[in-house]
Amino acid sequence: MVQNDRFMEKGNSSKLAYNQDLVFGTRAVLESIRSGKDIDKLMIQKGLNNPLIRELTDEAKKFNVPINIVPFEKLNRITRKNHQGAICFISSVIYASLDNIITRSYEQGKNPFILILDRVTDVRNFGAIARTAEVAGMDAIVIPSRGSASINSDAMKTSAGGLNYIPICREPNLKLTIKNLQDNGIQVVACTEKTDQEVYDLDLTPPTAIIMGSEEDGISPEYLKMVDQKGKFPVLGNIASLNVSVASALIIYEGVRQRKTNS
Repeated sequence: MVQNDRFMEKGNSSKLAYNQDLVFGTRAVLESIRSGKDIDKLMIQKGLNNPLIRELTDEAKKFNVPINIVPFEKLNRITRKNHQGAICFISSVIYASLDNIITRSYEQGKNPFILILDRVTDVRNFGAIARTAEVAGMDAIVIPSRGSASINSDAMKTSAGGLNYIPICREPNLKLTIKNLQDNGIQVVACTEKTDQEVYDLDLTPPTAIIMGSEEDGISPEYLKMVDQKGKFPVLGNIASLNVSVASALIIYEGVRQRKTNS
């Protein structure tokens, strides 16, 4: 991606620079948070404890921005410019309220159809999943505030623009989110190999949230204990599992098929 940097200078501070996905420099990051921008990730240099860093940390907590304390070397790998120990990534989307999504779906007489992604970190997988979810007419994608792929220009490109249309809800605690969905009459279905039941035996016609797990180790055990149903895909060949974006597409469209059949 071609990055067109633009610089600004404020008072006696060092130059602070922006590009499409990245903001660096303590004051620039602080003002980005205060302006209400949706921040995917905030990185602060380990060991820094000056007044401006403390102010930045306090503001990040106030706005529920995920904070990552990282070594100086990691920041330098991202940019060699004067980052002053603070870098943040700006989301390419505006995050939506899950409660509002649920309410609107019921008000429109729909059975909510929601996708939860538990620690899906590959940007291209995320983009491909978002593309499928949007084409299938899902109501929203839910992601955790930590441990999820950044919603950047690569994700936007892989989604073929789908991220412009499907609401993305970032939740600080997926355990509470699952409980909230269930309290609102939405069954939570896990797509996992840790079951004897196949996806094709699930009933996906009621209000449903499908949870997909990470590329490395699937769905977190604590969430698996909470779900209402579990389903797996039959493995007929030699490879044990599907790519998460492919598995997501298959179960999403199984839900579409069932809902069209029963409409």
